[in-house]
Amino acid sequence: MHKIDITAFLHDDTNTITYLVLDKATSCCAIIDPVLDYDSASGRTTTTSADKIVSFVTKNGYKVEWILETHAHADHLSSAYYLKQRLGGNIGIGEHICRVQETFKDIFNLETGFKTDGSQFDHLFVDKEIIKLGHVDITVLHTPGHTPACVSFLIENSVFVGDTLFMPDYGTARTDFPLGSAKLLYQSIQRILSLPPLTRMFVGHDYKAPDRDVFAWETSVIEQQHNNVHVKAGVSEDDFVKMREARDITLNVPRLLLPAIQINIRAGAMPPEESNGRAYIKIPLNTL
Repeated sequence: MHKIDITAFLHDDTNTITYLVLDKATSCCAIIDPVLDYDSASGRTTTTSADKIVSFVTKNGYKVEWILETHAHADHLSSAYYLKQRLGGNIGIGEHICRVQETFKDIFNLETGFKTDGSQFDHLFVDKEIIKLGHVDITVLHTPGHTPACVSFLIENSVFVGDTLFMPDYGTARTDFPLGSAKLLYQSIQRILSLPPLTRMFVGHDYKAPDRDVFAWETSVIEQQHNNVHVKAGVSEDDFVKMREARDITLNVPRLLLPAIQINIRAGAMPPEESNGRAYIKIPLNTL
């Protein structure tokens, strides 16, 4: 009998799926990859989507132990900081977030006091680390490639892979961000696909493949092995790298990359207010 329940929240604007994982025995839960609403035209953030999770947690009397990030996302702003203020819990991310912070501190010329030691987060995970959610174990797997800091979370017979893999008919994540690597992504995917075949797999986004009319976010290891259009069984590392790098060249910069990264390397907190009491996001010109 499964010890956990999984509830998915689809964020339509960014095609992000946030997961709430519940240990049924203790009512303790973890929130994975939460979203902060952001309107790029006005520069305004709102918490409408995050408040749906707040309402769900409070209505059911759950206790938030963890707010987990699979990586520093480039396609949505994180609401981890807001959720911690409202619900408690510790914000955790892979230890290699420090490399991402170092890279983007230079790109955005962030303030002198900005730290690149990951201290904005409550916990930095190392590979194979096991943490507790109530009575349930969460195993952290370092799965770089999309970014150097990507991790996947294995909970019972379910693995949450962030942007490493998408649904089988959509494929795999891009690797053209700073410190990304198609070779490392292939190796990370093979690690995930070495899990038991019936392991349930939950992806971080869904954009609906051309022949599919509905959103989907749950698949399995065996379905990915047989059907992933980029990396099913029999695809070699060399062939995958050639395909992935050629495809990445054709992709546009994510719509929210510039604001998202600046917030997400701060664990979802806003940049410090300036002398006029306002916080600002920087847009580096002719850089990316």
